[in-house]
Amino acid sequence: MNRDFIALGKFILLKTSLVFSLLTFVVCGQVASKPKIERLPLTISPKEKIAVFAEGCFWCSEHIFESIPGVKEVISGYAGGHTDNPTYESVNTETTGHAESVYVIYDPSKVSYAELCRIFFLSHDPTTKDRQGPDVGSSYRSILFYSDDLEYKIALQIQKEIEAKRIWNGIFSTEYQKLKSFFKAEDYHQDFIKKNPSQSYVLAVSIPRFKEFQKRYSEYRNQ
Repeated sequence: MNRDFIALGKFILLKTSLVFSLLTFVVCGQVASKPKIERLPLTISPKEKIAVFAEGCFWCSEHIFESIPGVKEVISGYAGGHTDNPTYESVNTETTGHAESVYVIYDPSKVSYAELCRIFFLSHDPTTKDRQGPDVGSSYRSILFYSDDLEYKIALQIQKEIEAKRIWNGIFSTEYQKLKSFFKAEDYHQDFIKKNPSQSYVLAVSIPRFKEFQKRYSEYRNQ
């Protein structure tokens, strides 16, 4: 009688444990499969403006633009594609049309749109189509997003300026797109280099790229 009672107790405990585990798996699976994707506004305030660029890994780009005086905030995300609510995983399939991009909030009284375009062309190699360093695919392509005709004209003018200096070998492959939407990337991508200074990609790619940009930008400004 005691053995039967103990066996029944073990059976009930096992069933309860299995049900709890199943519920936990379902809940975690739902959380993991539905990340929070936020579409950011394309205008924010009269005293601040938005510029969006795609130039390879957004960890690198975010770190570069954050170093510029007059830039107030930089957010990593996705732009240039044909799907809504893109995720890091879906963008990496190279089927969404989106590229890893940065959303730059800046004070136009301290840094101009033209200067940001100049930084864009100096901080990545615009002649490598669908590639930036070790990162290969359309999600790493070079795209300059503009909000209106004036920004488009300014960007083209800066591209011609950079081309005339012959800083890069080859033909520029940068795309020009009117900015239609920007989706903020998952939280763990934001300020990635600051939060993960010892991560292998950061040490091998991001930091060297940042230092190369600093040197190139300094030399360019001193010409």
